Amino acid sequence: MILIDYKDRRPLYEQIVEKLSDLMVRGVLAQDSQLPSVRSLATELSINPNTIQRAYAELERQGYIYSVKGRGSFVAENHQIRAKKQVEIWRELALLVEDARNAGITMEAFQAQVAQTYKQDPGAGTETESGAGQGEGLESGSGAGSESETETGGRR
Repeated sequence: MILIDYKDRRPLYEQIVEKLSDLMVRGVLAQDSQLPSVRSLATELSINPNTIQRAYAELERQGYIYSVKGRGSFVAENHQIRAKKQVEIWRELALLVEDARNAGITMEAFQAQVAQTYKQDPGAGTETESGAGQGEGLESGSGAGSESETETGGRR
């Protein structure tokens, strides 16, 4: 269900929050389904139960889950979760558009690259990372397009 990356610099609870919220957004964890108990998830991941409790508290604070006293934690309404994720994506997109403008990338080139990236198989990775599939418009204007891609890639 959740894999912890011990080489990741982020705290374990943040990794757990990210993984669980991703599962909820993708619909893997259905609305109103019960999450594993703090103790069972801590045992499964071999980490301190306080870490799981902190992750669950953060997920509840963000509106991804709700708790029922004596029963456990449950996935909140999916449409609220997806709406939250959509707002987050639009915010990130606004930052990318600003970076693209500052790098001299035209709106047409940006739109073409977005369309190409959107059509890609999600498990295949992005072609722009390997250098393939970069539109001619991205290369225009002092080659700053690849620099912007590198900068924005580190934001996630």
